[in-house]
Amino acid sequence: MGQKIHPYGFRLGVIKEWRTRAYSPKQYKDLLHEDIAIRKLVKKQFHHAGISHVEIERATRRAKVTIHTARPGIVIGKKGESIDQLRTALKDLTGGKEVVVTIEEVKRPNLNAQLVAENVAGQLMRRISFRRAMKKTVQACMKDGALGVKIQCAGRLGGSEMSRTEWYREGRVPLHTLRADIDYGLAEAQTKSGVIGVKAWVFRGEVFPEEGEKK
Repeated sequence: MGQKIHPYGFRLGVIKEWRTRAYSPKQYKDLLHEDIAIRKLVKKQFHHAGISHVEIERATRRAKVTIHTARPGIVIGKKGESIDQLRTALKDLTGGKEVVVTIEEVKRPNLNAQLVAENVAGQLMRRISFRRAMKKTVQACMKDGALGVKIQCAGRLGGSEMSRTEWYREGRVPLHTLRADIDYGLAEAQTKSGVIGVKAWVFRGEVFPEEGEKK
């Protein structure tokens, strides 16, 4: 049976950095659950804003939350209303800590695996054929400069009785090469037949460790 490892976790400390930065051995468990709650809240509140990932940096009574999104205007809202509401919600969630929220724009969404996976999942929910959705998305990623893309769908594809897995790949996706900048994303499509899982791998080029963290 094949053993799998998360492409991002595999490269931590080599070409990738942690998405949460804090030091508190005694409060590790509480802070971990708080991080999960923060990410869930951001995703739930801005599910339509193309949230790639959320970075959290902590000090003693202060937290800096950086939201990477393809549509920063939606997160900020009219005259900053949405971001103010989010800041208040996060302050309540963290027990009154000072929360600083910053927005980073994802300039090329087709090179971000999480957004690619969510894009395919969205198409499946709109009843677009899974083959067409995968092929079209892979071509768009390659056109935007990806060196390789793989998209996999698993579930009751096309409403079939039995679930199965299908994937489509173009270019090369070297999962075992540590210097390869592989971005990975996972999304779920809630369809009439059941849940279809969508995974995406995007190869964005090779990075050498001495160059530090990339993307």
